[in-house]
Amino acid sequence: MARYIDASCKLCRREKEKLFLKGRRCYTEKCAVDRRQYPPGEHGESTRRKGSEYGVQLREKQKVRRIYGLLERQFRNYFYKAEKEKGITGENLLSMLECRLDNMVYRLGFAPSRKTARQLVLHGHFLVSGRKVNIPSYQIKPGQVVSVREKSRDLEIIHSALKDAASDLSWLRLDKARLEGELLEKPKRADIPLAVQEQLIVELYSK
Repeated sequence: MARYIDASCKLCRREKEKLFLKGRRCYTEKCAVDRRQYPPGEHGESTRRKGSEYGVQLREKQKVRRIYGLLERQFRNYFYKAEKEKGITGENLLSMLECRLDNMVYRLGFAPSRKTARQLVLHGHFLVSGRKVNIPSYQIKPGQVVSVREKSRDLEIIHSALKDAASDLSWLRLDKARLEGELLEKPKRADIPLAVQEQLIVELYSK
């Protein structure tokens, strides 16, 4: 399966803002966005012209895609599915992305970043309603419980991440003692802490 293997910090610098792709590092003075506030590449520091309408829409799409760690084809497929559902397409899209298993592991605080959460899921460290699932894109449904496998309960990376976890999202229930969390309901746009303009993505794909 294809995946992005280059430096994660380059993605943040390209979008000129923190996408929080590397967990704790993003909150320290080592953060690349704080140290070099210009895009990567030979002409990164040069003065650039104001972006076109298409360019602004493209950047917003790339930002969301990179936050959730998806390739272009995967992201486009999510958009088409969101478009077919009832409701507002942009909000449907974000709701579906938030219900991915790897994102749920991250939101519940079992991993310091979505990239780490994806790796933990691939290695089979989590159960969904008592059944082992190692597919990062698995869609969690309301009422399903995500828990750490018995054999994985001593993993330092999980306990270290939980120490910093402060999951106060109304659509999630976290039980740190039992190392499990539940999706109470599909998240609404107002409940998703993501500073993006999803309508720009809808406009981009609607051309």
